[in-house]
Amino acid sequence: MAKYYVESGTLQTIISADDPQKAALLAVHQAIGQTLPINVEELSPEEKQSQLEFRGVQVLGDDILLNERGFGREDSLRIDTYEVLVHWSQLLAALAKLERTLGEE
Repeated sequence: MAKYYVESGTLQTIISADDPQKAALLAVHQAIGQTLPINVEELSPEEKQSQLEFRGVQVLGDDILLNERGFGREDSLRIDTYEVLVHWSQLLAALAKLERTLGEE
């Protein structure tokens, strides 16, 4: 796995992933997960409380910049945030459908 330096808006993180697209998806998941917990019922009381606290929330910009050599580089790969969000929501919908299907068995 490669290490990607990911930047978008106020988000700046390092993510290990197989390719830049997967790193972008994980960055979006990380950013969205801080305000929209995916499985609230699985959170401990402490985790629920931290989800309610509003401090240091990272905001995504129009593009996600990815580079394997560091932050702030001009040679970064640029991916449209909206496209990644659409892909992320499609993956989430597919997982929800799979959970429903498995729950019916």
